[in-house]
Amino acid sequence: MIKGNTLRDAFISAANHIGNNRQQVDALNVFPVPDGDTGTNMSMTISAAKRELERLGDDVTVGEVAQTAAAALLRGARGNSGVILSLLFRGFAKSLAGKKEAGAKELADALTMGVEAAYKAVMKPTEGTILTVARLGAEHAQEVLTDDMEPIVLWREILSAAREALAQTPELLPVLKKAGVVDAGGKGLVVIFEGMERVLAGGEMIQPEDAPAVQTQTVEPSVEMEGMDLSEYEGDIEYAYCTEFIVLKAKDGPQKSPLALRAYLESIGDSVVVVDDADIIKVHVHTENPGNALQEALTYGRLTNLKIENMQEQFERLYQDAARKKAEAQAAAEPQQAQFAYQPVDPDRQYGFVAVAAGEGIRQLFLDLGVDNVVSGGQTMNPSTDDILSAVQATPAKTVFVLPNNKNIIMAAEQTIKLADRKVCVLPTRTIPQGLSAMLAFDGSSDTAANQLAMTKAFERVGTGQITFAARDSDFDGHKIKKGEILALENGKVSFTEKDIVKAAVRVTKNLIRKELGGDANFITILYGQDVTEEQAAQVEAAIKSKVAPDVEIAVVNGGQPIYYFTISVE
Repeated sequence: MIKGNTLRDAFISAANHIGNNRQQVDALNVFPVPDGDTGTNMSMTISAAKRELERLGDDVTVGEVAQTAAAALLRGARGNSGVILSLLFRGFAKSLAGKKEAGAKELADALTMGVEAAYKAVMKPTEGTILTVARLGAEHAQEVLTDDMEPIVLWREILSAAREALAQTPELLPVLKKAGVVDAGGKGLVVIFEGMERVLAGGEMIQPEDAPAVQTQTVEPSVEMEGMDLSEYEGDIEYAYCTEFIVLKAKDGPQKSPLALRAYLESIGDSVVVVDDADIIKVHVHTENPGNALQEALTYGRLTNLKIENMQEQFERLYQDAARKKAEAQAAAEPQQAQFAYQPVDPDRQYGFVAVAAGEGIRQLFLDLGVDNVVSGGQTMNPSTDDILSAVQATPAKTVFVLPNNKNIIMAAEQTIKLADRKVCVLPTRTIPQGLSAMLAFDGSSDTAANQLAMTKAFERVGTGQITFAARDSDFDGHKIKKGEILALENGKVSFTEKDIVKAAVRVTKNLIRKELGGDANFITILYGQDVTEEQAAQVEAAIKSKVAPDVEIAVVNGGQPIYYFTISVE
């Protein structure tokens, strides 16, 4: 039987293994356009669970471990592959709920439930992907399961079946076969299963490649302290105790609303986060009276995974080393997602808006159109579910419309619907122009359903062209593409390659007007990126003006977006 601490270490080993191999998984991406990359997204997703699991002691149950991992995975999910991974382990956790240990049957049933949860959540499941690899692994587990089978024997059967399924993905997806690669998401899942197998077999967990094999036990700073400038810290912390716990909801009788718990916690502290699902309430609060927080939480159910840290002591312990850490962080840090402060729902405000975008000019466009919060992200920076959720919870409206503006962010955005404490409506916008058009179609006097319909119709009418560069050699959609070539995309699909970005922008605009609008355009918007000069943007504007009717309105905006030299919309 597998105990809780073994399953915990297996998950951590899996996170380290996919982290060590993320570039190998990224390299399997057949789409030539720079993107978030599957291996990186999966690694960042499961790393969110790793951070939570490392806080658990050895006396945990498999049910508690699985639930902790699932909750963290969901909130940390990045990109479609990360969301699917979180859904697999969410079902896995539901199957193991309440179980102290797990045998072969429990593992088989848990993986089966995980697969069912993932397939139900994906509107149009595509075979030849991570879903196929997971499904065939689960089906094989049920086929070979015997009453006396050891868990490690079953897991190796699952791993073997997953590897076989991965090898067959090119036969199910022609684009993979043409490129001569297997599915990246499926490969990532196999890597994760391999990391778990090491521990389930009784071996030591896989270590991060950039960390020593054996680490001394240290007290780590809380998540809230990571990235803070301790060298400039002065004075006392108003609420010194970082308090976190999970409430296991009572199974019998009426359940109290988590919103009431949030209201109470906000009266005794700050940095309050209360996220719930069918079985648990995840709580975080900074307070001077952690005992009061725990006592109130006990009226909602049983408590588990308690963690109370004195942040004042942590600050004092880390203060002397802060200057050095600050210098190192500034040298190595990547841009971090802006933090959004929680705002309770304003009963007098019906609608609010959250958009995902990269580039200061584009961000300002959305703000000017009435968007409350803009999450930094896009093609190469897929924000997590938690990033989007934070923005939603910082928007004080009864209904919050979310505009992902990228196909690889839609699923992460949709997970906020179940997590937020207010109504969330995700409009599946795939490009920035689609998001802008949706905002222009909003009518504050209409109800939610009418606005959702009108905004959807508006963005579906928008044709989008994008000019970028090829991140890798590829044979994609009938195009033989060389790394570094200028790529033109029409509504997300590769259209042609060019050597000059100005010529590419003009040509893609002409194509869109002809294909999408039958030759007649009313509005053309040109967003130029951070690597484009004003002179180049003016050249594109002048060339397009010479090709269209005089009454066509053309707007040129310095979007400042990365990756895309030009993003062009025609309406």
